[in-house]
Amino acid sequence: MTTFRPLHALLAAALLSAPALAVAPAGPAPQFQLQSMAGKPVSLEQYKGQVVMINFWATWCGPCRQEMPLLEQLHKKYKPMGFTLLGVNVEPDSTLAADWLKATPVTFPILFDTQSEVSKLYEVAGMPSTVIVDRKGNLRWLHRGYKPGDENKYLDQIRALVRE
Repeated sequence: MTTFRPLHALLAAALLSAPALAVAPAGPAPQFQLQSMAGKPVSLEQYKGQVVMINFWATWCGPCRQEMPLLEQLHKKYKPMGFTLLGVNVEPDSTLAADWLKATPVTFPILFDTQSEVSKLYEVAGMPSTVIVDRKGNLRWLHRGYKPGDENKYLDQIRALVRE
C-alpha cells in the first residue's frame, strides 16, 4: 500500500481550517478496490479516463445525508460526459448504509470500506470528505465537510475537468 504524504500534509492543514474546505492536492490518486453494494468488486482503476468523485460518507453524518441527493443529481447530469461518482461508506456495518439507501436511492456505485482501508489510504479524518480525480488519475480537489452551496464548487470543478 502506497503512502501519500502530500495529501497527509493537506489534511493536517484542513483540520486547522474551516469545516468546509477545498484544497488542490497534487499527484496520483491512491488505487483501491472495494466491494460494492451490488455485490461486485469495484476499483478506481476501472474508471481511468473518467473524472471521478470519491465521496466518503456515513449514515450517522448529517451533512452526508444532506448532500447525498445533490450528489445523485451531479452523477446523473455529468455521467454522459465521462464523470462518475463513487460513494464510499466508511461504517463497519454495511447494512446500515444499505438500509438508509432504501429511502434515499442513488444510481452511482456505493462501496463499502468496512475495515477503513481506503479511508486510511486517503487519510480521511472527517465526514463527509470528497476527492475529485481527473481523467489521468491525478488528485485534483479535496473537500472536507459539507454545507449547503458547496455543490456549486463541485459543479465548477467537475465542469472544468470534463472539458480537459
